[in-house]
Amino acid sequence: MPIRAFAFAAAVVAAVNPATALAWGKEGHRVIGAIAQQHLDARAEAGVRQILGVETLAEASNWPDFMRSDPGEFWQKTASPWHYVTVPKGKTYADVGAPPEGDAVTALKRFAATVRDPKASLASKQLALRFIVHIVGDLHQPLHAGNGTDKGGNDVRVTFQGRSTNLHAVWDSSLVEDEELSYTELTAWLSARITPEQLTTWSTPDPLVWIGESATIRDTIYPQGNSLSYAYVFANKAIVEQRLSQGGIRLAAYLSQLFAPAESPPTAPRRPR
Repeated sequence: MPIRAFAFAAAVVAAVNPATALAWGKEGHRVIGAIAQQHLDARAEAGVRQILGVETLAEASNWPDFMRSDPGEFWQKTASPWHYVTVPKGKTYADVGAPPEGDAVTALKRFAATVRDPKASLASKQLALRFIVHIVGDLHQPLHAGNGTDKGGNDVRVTFQGRSTNLHAVWDSSLVEDEELSYTELTAWLSARITPEQLTTWSTPDPLVWIGESATIRDTIYPQGNSLSYAYVFANKAIVEQRLSQGGIRLAAYLSQLFAPAESPPTAPRRPR
């Protein structure tokens, strides 16, 4: 397919199915990647560079969403469930586990094994690492730990600031972009507020911890009505900012663990330079 025709086809897919086109929006994923980049330990920093070269974690973070417009079966079917998990209300992920087609947790395990595999090709490692960056971000968006009844809030129709949308899209993009900051501005603002104590307490590489937090938050963010405006932004701004900050710190922790030698424990995420 010619490049121009493919771009048009990708735009059509996004237009007719916007609810499934993105996870955290582009800005949110980039913020998480940029925060993580500041906190990588030396081994993780070298490992990422060896695989991605000059490509930053912020740049890599949105690639799996971009590729969802590829018409191939891998992107349309196989990889589609890897962006979320399902945790019914009152359950934990450990209670329910993954469905047969897999989910974000099984995908993380798969891609971590690829990154560690000395026989894997560079292209395979690049795909795996980009997915890891993206999935860690996804699992910090509360509605990516869906309750199994409404497609992670995609079926919950709302208006946000007068615009028709759905609850999932509000959390993916609208709340993050409300202050109209660039991703570098938002990264700088959030990074400056991460305390040494938070850096220590947030630095868990365990996806089950992130999922448990997201599921707990998820159950508190469904609105009473379907018209959302400044009051909803005010009530949830701090949650969004914390999940972005935690996502960045956890991504750094996960990558530090991933690139640590088997006989050596990972180092704690470092303070930014």
